[in-house]
Amino acid sequence: MYAIIDLETTGGQPTQDRITEIAIFIHDGDKVVDSFSTLLNPGRPIPFYIQQLTGITDEMVKEAPRFHEVAKKVVQMTEGCVFVAHNVRFDYSFLKKEFADLGYTYSRKTLCTVRLSRSLIPGQPSYSLGKLCANIGIELHNRHRAAGDAEATAILFDRLLKISQEADAPGYEEAAATDKLMAVDAAAPMGNRPALKKPTARKVAAVQQAIKTALLPPLITPEKVASLPQEAGVYYFHDEHGEVIYVGKSINIYKRIQQHFAVDYKSRKSLDFKNSIADITWELTGSELVALLHESSEIKRLKPHYNRAQRRSVFPAGIYMRVDENGYKRLYYGRADANNQEIPIIALGNQFKAKGFLYHKVAKYNLCQKLCDLYKTSSSCFDYQVHRCKGACIGLEPVEDYNRRVDEAVESITYEHQSFVIIGEGRRAGERSVVVVEHGRYLGFGYIDETFTARRMEAFKDVIKAQVDNKDVQQIIRQYMRTKHKDKVKVFA
Repeated sequence: MYAIIDLETTGGQPTQDRITEIAIFIHDGDKVVDSFSTLLNPGRPIPFYIQQLTGITDEMVKEAPRFHEVAKKVVQMTEGCVFVAHNVRFDYSFLKKEFADLGYTYSRKTLCTVRLSRSLIPGQPSYSLGKLCANIGIELHNRHRAAGDAEATAILFDRLLKISQEADAPGYEEAAATDKLMAVDAAAPMGNRPALKKPTARKVAAVQQAIKTALLPPLITPEKVASLPQEAGVYYFHDEHGEVIYVGKSINIYKRIQQHFAVDYKSRKSLDFKNSIADITWELTGSELVALLHESSEIKRLKPHYNRAQRRSVFPAGIYMRVDENGYKRLYYGRADANNQEIPIIALGNQFKAKGFLYHKVAKYNLCQKLCDLYKTSSSCFDYQVHRCKGACIGLEPVEDYNRRVDEAVESITYEHQSFVIIGEGRRAGERSVVVVEHGRYLGFGYIDETFTARRMEAFKDVIKAQVDNKDVQQIIRQYMRTKHKDKVKVFA
């Protein structure tokens, strides 16, 4: 049994929006045997643009039942059924959220008619419900109303089931998509489908495969996912034109991408992202650190549409140091974006965190609040007044004494060594990865044979591919060095 469902909502995010209309058509594998539809009062105003799209107004839903009043009927009608919808994650996510708000866990197997259509009717110019129905001759009445869209989806689903059955006939595999549909329609010209004594193996396999892969993007096959490596590296999502739309990294590419696809997407934007994925490629790195560094570099180079938050910097604030006219070393916090070319001593998530971090260092190393730009005054800082500052703010503390404590504070947040090589896992047996930092600057990464030996930094510099040093990679390396890793660190004076 199949429950073919369509919803109209106040927007695209289940966590914020509500259902305004629901329609359910129950299909027994041969024909529609039951149906139900109703407007629902979402308990909030319907945005004007949604009213324009669906034709459902606040006045229309004013006296309509609330979701909790029809929840029992929805459960009873769909019990034991596969949840079918055109772009199933959208409708399924909304229903799950509505039930969750009532304290009930709603769970059904799902099947997406977008995916099933791509499998059984390949080559269509579009698989949106309206355009697909127009292309294959299904009349769609009351577009963007739940009953109209659900009825069209039910007819589409019925045809897909019959196509999968007809495909078992000799020579049918060679027929064009339109010929397949014509053969189906010819078998029942008035729309009365012939009774099926027993589902064919092709029919069962097609439906089971669609259920199994309902979580996958419509353009990604199970075979593609099965081919993903269970190794560390960087992966790329491409759209239908081959453009990279997302870059990610993981120590296990296969598992990470499975996690991507297992997410119950909550917004239209997230669904658009998932539905845009047409291909997956990857680069193995062997090393987790190299994966982190390469991902950061690739996002800045390719500027993928769905990596917007990481195109520039994931650490937009930082701690800096300058020397004033009196020779005092002064720590301060500030922006760490494209407008500030100076590399910070440490990069942080935002200026609030940077300010708090600096306050902590001031207290720990007995630094001057005024010289760290944390206390605006033309005279002594507050800490001097309560005897916590030694008077650097008014020139009383010797420069050498104060600067020594500043250096201690800086050493606590910078690399333990200024020049070093991190030697980690390679991409294959007998290979090692190398990450090179010289004089506190990241130079790049590369790979060496495990028999490679070197005593000089220059030898390692010869085997790496040069990379851009910036605040993000500096922070990535610092954080990685603080973790419990198994990499070897070779230090150079």
